[in-house]
Amino acid sequence: MKNLMWFLMLFGVCNISLNAQEKFTISGVVSEEKSNETLIGVNIVIPQLQTGAITNEYGFYSITLPQGTYNLVISYLGFKTITETITLTENINKSFSLTESTESLDEVIITENIEKLDIKVPQMSVNKLTTSTIKDIPVVLGESDIIKAITLLPGVTNAGEGASGFNVRGGAADQNLILLDEATIFNSSHLFGFFSVFNPDAIKDLRLYKGGIPARYGGRVSSVLDIYQKEGNSNDFHVNGGIGIVSSRLLAEGPIKREKGSFLLGGRSSYAHLFLPLFDIDNIAYFYDLNTKLSYKLNNRNNIYLSGYFGRDVFRIQDSFENTYGNSVLNFRWNHLFSDKLFSNLSLIYSDYYYDLKLNFVEFDWISGIQNFNIKYDLKHYLSNTIKLQYGLNSIYYKFNPGDIKPTVETSGINPFKLTDKYAFENAIYIDTEHKISDKLALSYGLRFSTFQRLGQDELNIYENDQAVVFNNDFQIYEKADPIDTQTFKRSDVIQSFFNLEPRASIAYQLKENSSIKMSYNRMSQYLHLLSNTNSPTPLDVWAPSGKYIKPQLLDQFAVGYFKNFDSNSYSLEVESFYKTIKNRIDYIDGADLIANNAIEQVILNGKARAYGLELLLRKNEGRFKGWLAYTLSKSEQQTKGRTPSEIGINNGNWYNTPFDKTHDISFTGSYNWSDKWKINANFLFQTGQPGTFPNAQYEYNGIIIPSFNNRNSDRLPAYNRLDIALNYTPKPNKNKGLESYWVFGIYNIYNRRNAASINFGQNNETGLNEATRLSIFGIVPSISYNFKL
Repeated sequence: MKNLMWFLMLFGVCNISLNAQEKFTISGVVSEEKSNETLIGVNIVIPQLQTGAITNEYGFYSITLPQGTYNLVISYLGFKTITETITLTENINKSFSLTESTESLDEVIITENIEKLDIKVPQMSVNKLTTSTIKDIPVVLGESDIIKAITLLPGVTNAGEGASGFNVRGGAADQNLILLDEATIFNSSHLFGFFSVFNPDAIKDLRLYKGGIPARYGGRVSSVLDIYQKEGNSNDFHVNGGIGIVSSRLLAEGPIKREKGSFLLGGRSSYAHLFLPLFDIDNIAYFYDLNTKLSYKLNNRNNIYLSGYFGRDVFRIQDSFENTYGNSVLNFRWNHLFSDKLFSNLSLIYSDYYYDLKLNFVEFDWISGIQNFNIKYDLKHYLSNTIKLQYGLNSIYYKFNPGDIKPTVETSGINPFKLTDKYAFENAIYIDTEHKISDKLALSYGLRFSTFQRLGQDELNIYENDQAVVFNNDFQIYEKADPIDTQTFKRSDVIQSFFNLEPRASIAYQLKENSSIKMSYNRMSQYLHLLSNTNSPTPLDVWAPSGKYIKPQLLDQFAVGYFKNFDSNSYSLEVESFYKTIKNRIDYIDGADLIANNAIEQVILNGKARAYGLELLLRKNEGRFKGWLAYTLSKSEQQTKGRTPSEIGINNGNWYNTPFDKTHDISFTGSYNWSDKWKINANFLFQTGQPGTFPNAQYEYNGIIIPSFNNRNSDRLPAYNRLDIALNYTPKPNKNKGLESYWVFGIYNIYNRRNAASINFGQNNETGLNEATRLSIFGIVPSISYNFKL
């Protein structure tokens, strides 16, 4: 009889009612006490069992434990830790409210958590910045900037001063997926890179995935920048903002219905252009943006959110040139809790990037943009403390407007011209698994299946042998091919289809209590391409979908790392090495013209790229002085071989540096609490100069001087370096009611380094000799801003 019972227990046929084996689930939401704002990444730890959970993007957690009595430790950086004893005899719904801890509000934290539990998590190559850290980092013109802040992290660089976008692990700026409340942002910069589009006051959580990217993300092959806006204070009405030299911001939040619903409304605007007429300058350059969010708790199992962003930039040179561009996004989300183990989120998203260029001196107006409609449904299933599943689907419909050219006046000699609109449909299903094998070994693995359909358009060029670019053997150059026909499709037709499996896997092995090694692999597909032959994105650049002549980019990335906490987590060290290859990376033939080109396939070729490197991050997380030192040693290259033995390819088919290759990248960021009233912040950067192609000789032909150039990107700008400092002054540091305020006095580039943004080559009009002229954007820039909260 005893043997029979053991047999039945083994195969799950018989459920022996032993109290020690019965399991129950405790689940709930963790929020901030003052605002009732849910908190992301809170640790809920059960020390007796050396297990726990972390709250998801909506503050939800779920833990399944054997029947018994346990101590729960709830901890989150910047908040007082809670310890609570619970007795589990049934499933419990238990929510927690955390209180801010004033002595640690300004701690610097880059990774998701600094608890020992993080050592065991297989997720790697992920960085997080808190809004307090971002506001402490000195930046040009005194305006806090999320994009500038993340370029201080290892593996992340920019294309130079005044350049928009950012580059991750040797990837291009268009290979970064930028999400704001799950909506895609196509241009992350204001005023051509001087500011980012993200208002730090409205940001709740920011995570940058550089590798080991979960299967729920797709569509880009370099990184994912996932940003969530605050939900708003559902308890009390508050206002905060700042007044700076060139821009100001204001954010208001409060309850719609106390403890059930809230609103958030924030705006920013620059105004330096208002003072230009005082100096007889008839130019304009300004931006404005608006963040908004509504949240409402229907009941304990249902929450709804409506969030949006709207931003515009205006740049005008007298009456001859005017440029307007910006992003608009809107997202409706519904959170539903099916059970204490199954959480779901449904999102309906609209995103629009708009670009308008008016050249009044030639009576020309060019409007372009990209729109998408996105529906996504995600579920997180807490099967047990050792296995958690996340799965879902995502469908996106795209409309691309490459350009609509119109005359600005009726008497203009410009004929209206519309570049052919393009349409596409991208779909994906995915599943992610978090699997704890033992106390020392944990896995994360998943699979994403993506499809992309290039839909019918009004007119598509047809070329001989399907080659839109031909090679001229006589001159050894690539040239545009002439179409042999055109084809018209219905909108419901599918011109080209692509299907890709994208496996992801990560593993973490704990060496000791405070150290571990991690490895990861991920394959990703990118079906959209930013057509640009500049080193950084500009509003003029055009996005194009994969199709008959443009193949999707395919990434394979491997990473391995060593992670260690020192001195009770006061210090931490992260060392990672990565290697990645990209197939079908777009390359451009010499002399490629991308502006208003209705046959863009005639100037591009498909090549490949690779990048590899070593990243180091040393942090000090506690004490009066906090900060980090980051170093990256890397290489980023591209190659486009000839399609046949007679073709020379690009750069003679040899590997060459990408425009974003930076061999050495060193950054230091530090913050020192001098006293309750004064805080000193500083950061230092050093980067290898940006690659470029410079002339090395010239010759004369029929009286015309023709320059001869080196191999593509074989030259470099001078190395980039600068030091910034800022002083934060809080007049009444212990005030927690009424008006709270502080001043920020900053100096950007304190030793006035004239870093080269570009080098122009020409002839001196006086001497007749050739010369190189360095263009610098910024020297030393002082700033002052006043920030307040009410």
